[in-house]
Amino acid sequence: MGFSFSSIRYGYLRITFLLLLSCVLFSVIATPVDSSVLKPKTEHDGCSALKHFHDYQSKCAYLQTIDPCASQGFVDYLSLLYCNFEKFPLLGQSLLFLWLLALFYVLGHTASEYFCSSLESLSKLLNLSPTVAGVTLLSLGNGAPDLFASLVSFMGEDSKGTYDVGLNTVVGGSSFVTCVVVGIISIALRSRGVRIERSAFVRDVCFFCAAVGSLGLILVYGKINLWGALGFCSLYAVYVAFVYLSWRFGGEGGEFDLESVHKRGSLSEPILQREDVDEEHRSNVADRHYYWKLVVWVMTLPIYLPRRLTIPVVSEAKWSKPLAVTSVTLAPVLLSFLWNWKCSPTSFEAVIVYLTGCLVGIVLGLTALATTKKSNPPKKWLLPWLAGGFIMSMTWSYISAQELVALLTSLGYIFGVSPSILGLTVLAWGNSIGDLITNVTMALHDGDEGAQVAVSGCYAGPIFNTLFALGISLVGCAWEVYPLSIVIKTDPRLLESLGFLVVGLVWSFLVLFSNRMRLGGVMGIGLLVIYLASLSIRIVQTVGDSY
Repeated sequence: MGFSFSSIRYGYLRITFLLLLSCVLFSVIATPVDSSVLKPKTEHDGCSALKHFHDYQSKCAYLQTIDPCASQGFVDYLSLLYCNFEKFPLLGQSLLFLWLLALFYVLGHTASEYFCSSLESLSKLLNLSPTVAGVTLLSLGNGAPDLFASLVSFMGEDSKGTYDVGLNTVVGGSSFVTCVVVGIISIALRSRGVRIERSAFVRDVCFFCAAVGSLGLILVYGKINLWGALGFCSLYAVYVAFVYLSWRFGGEGGEFDLESVHKRGSLSEPILQREDVDEEHRSNVADRHYYWKLVVWVMTLPIYLPRRLTIPVVSEAKWSKPLAVTSVTLAPVLLSFLWNWKCSPTSFEAVIVYLTGCLVGIVLGLTALATTKKSNPPKKWLLPWLAGGFIMSMTWSYISAQELVALLTSLGYIFGVSPSILGLTVLAWGNSIGDLITNVTMALHDGDEGAQVAVSGCYAGPIFNTLFALGISLVGCAWEVYPLSIVIKTDPRLLESLGFLVVGLVWSFLVLFSNRMRLGGVMGIGLLVIYLASLSIRIVQTVGDSY
């Protein structure tokens, strides 16, 4: 991929424009924070009183007298459960868990199939260098679920009760990737004697330690203003610049291939396949594979079709003119609905917004109908198409994250589990599955270079999630109360999790240097033990608090 300094400069200007446009979109979807103090809900708030009621009928009656306990999403899950499944509580809880799995699927699939696809095309169109694309766009693609979950946790009107979910999700995801994923890679490659590039590893670990240390200082100090939040977020720009300069002038680092990484993270094709099987067996396998894909397609159609009809896709493999025209027509309509979803649909303002969305959609649809071909995607004016796909994939990711955080918060009230623990475990694990599949598959099947890129990705991703995803959330909150500072009162046990995260980094550093930068079983087992110890202590502490 060729590049020049002028192309990099204009590429960054275009990316900056897209990010600013995305921030405007977030301000449309999310309700801003209305207070300068962010703190977890106390035992005296209305939702915590649910534990004093012991039957569904009384809980339903009480919920009708208070505001929704988790207002980020479109559904009031507590009222849905307690007011509609009084006679079938197990059925109601089972449906909530199935919906939880569906939301994880939608969030991950949207990032994988739409968000990453837009990033790959933007990378090529903007002529970014492979290394810069790897530590920016690739990290953004892999960290999209954490980014949107963090934004939802901080930026919603109920953020006082859920921002702790965002903090624990970022810390939990970072711990999972740097301990569990790196540990599994180390154990799987113990017999191959794979060596990790010393300078790249030291760079990534040092920046990650700086990120964790900065976050720890913020939590200890207990408050941060807009300039502090901007400084925390800008550390990621320093990291990207350092990586680029190391690659440009030091000859360091491998080439990041966004498309190959994205494909290796997919489970659409079998990893193991024998070539010497007979034709009858191959035919049976093909039949079973076809029927299985048909069943999956039918089950996922209700959550696939709305996204496909509102996210513009201009890739060669997935091009369809009818779907493209439909998507650019319906996308403004969806945005107008999201603008008005908490307002009365018959109000004057809502009617104007709906009419504007429909008019814009019709104009864009007619333009797409007249300027595109049936056989192949457009070659000219590609940036508006990619920008539209990028923004709408972000919109769907944000919607999914909204529902996911709202549902996890509701499940915390239903089962008496701290939302912070759900963020540290369930949400962090769900968002990190893509990293586990992508990085382990790359390390096992792409040789020593693949292992190097996989291990680097295990640190670049958490650096992105900590500095950029969490940083953007802090900037948004601080902007709302400027020039005041936001006060962050969080569970002090989050500092313990940060401490275990640093212990894992130090363990990796010491073992790799003592083993001449070779991955091995000792390193992997140690990382897994550190993660399990950290998780066990947090769970035991949480269970102790409930008694």
